[in-house]
Amino acid sequence: MSLTELPSSVLLAIILMLTVLSAYFSSSETAMMALNRYRLRHLVKQKHTAARKANRLLRRPDRLLGVILIGNNFVNFLAASIGTVIGLRVFGDSGVVLAPIMLTAFFLIFAEVAPKTIAAHTPERVAFASVYILDPLLTLLRPVVWFTNTISNALVRPFIPSTDMRDDHLSADELRTLVDEGAKIPDRYQNMMLSILDLENVTVDDIMVPRNEIIGIDIDDDMDEILQVLATSQHTRLPIYKDNINNVLGMLHLRRLARHLDQESISKAELMQLTQEPYFVPEATPLHTQLVNFQHEKRRIALVVDEYGDVQGIVTLEDILEEIVGEFTTDYAASIPEIVPQADGSYFIDGMAVLRDINRALQWDLPTNGPKTLNGLVLETLETIPDSNLCVRVDDYLIETLQIKDNVIKNLKITKASSAD
Repeated sequence: MSLTELPSSVLLAIILMLTVLSAYFSSSETAMMALNRYRLRHLVKQKHTAARKANRLLRRPDRLLGVILIGNNFVNFLAASIGTVIGLRVFGDSGVVLAPIMLTAFFLIFAEVAPKTIAAHTPERVAFASVYILDPLLTLLRPVVWFTNTISNALVRPFIPSTDMRDDHLSADELRTLVDEGAKIPDRYQNMMLSILDLENVTVDDIMVPRNEIIGIDIDDDMDEILQVLATSQHTRLPIYKDNINNVLGMLHLRRLARHLDQESISKAELMQLTQEPYFVPEATPLHTQLVNFQHEKRRIALVVDEYGDVQGIVTLEDILEEIVGEFTTDYAASIPEIVPQADGSYFIDGMAVLRDINRALQWDLPTNGPKTLNGLVLETLETIPDSNLCVRVDDYLIETLQIKDNVIKNLKITKASSAD
């Protein structure tokens, strides 16, 4: 019995069945292409059967798309032929035009838009169910798929770059976006991961203890003064220098003094024997590089030098770790004595306070791409050293100088513009 001899009810039933098949192929295509590749690889490592099948199919997307489109086009064209037969029976000669129009609208809704929308929202559920049909179907239609792919690949080859367009490697910026927007992890760990990615954008001079705040030992001082510094030091490692910090002789770990505590006195020569060779790093070294260097050199502290070899500050392993995990305190703002909050919402801040520390403590965004301290920021903005106190605006911040001494702005008052009059 030919197709035209079948009853209309049977033909309608066939069209409904073909609609289901077309919806399957359409949803499978969308779901397979919408799978999260990184989650898929994770499931493959977990030996998820459907995930392993899907991963194998996606290795050759041309074959996957070939078998899906062969099946989908065959189903759609067969449905169009049957629809034309029904149209001729119902509408006569005008059915040749009316049937395709009605069938297109029907298939567009029930075999394309609706199933693809569902697949786009639940790609794993649809794709993992589809692979159990697509896998054997690809084996069955392999000769046809090979023939169509050979011709299509030859046609598109001139338009495809020689580089691998399916390169799934992420750049640092792409990975940052993925962690920031796509990772379902606690905020604390998310911030730590973002901080690790940002290490390459921060250099040691951004986080170092500046030169004027370095606590060290001048070997030319009296021994009583040296012992006083050792007894009152809050740091476990101190630089020992001669005359000035640019002439560092060594780094002293106070733990090495423990064995000499029972001695009545210790000489400068014995003190120098306890020191370690100083470790110098350039001021422009990125933090992620310096972290590796600390590990390689088995060091925890380094002297930061500029291009002329002058010491600009000190950076420690703890400083870099704090960039990742945050300050080792529950109230970071309270741990910075240079910042004093006022009743009107403003802050009195020491001019030598580091901008990055201010931003982190107050959740501000003062510019840090130039000077490192608040004093330097104001001087750069003014392009001169002020003779008397004045007020200046930097982005959204109103900065008023309170004390100027020795060509340095000692104290300032800052109010965020959104809370200012």
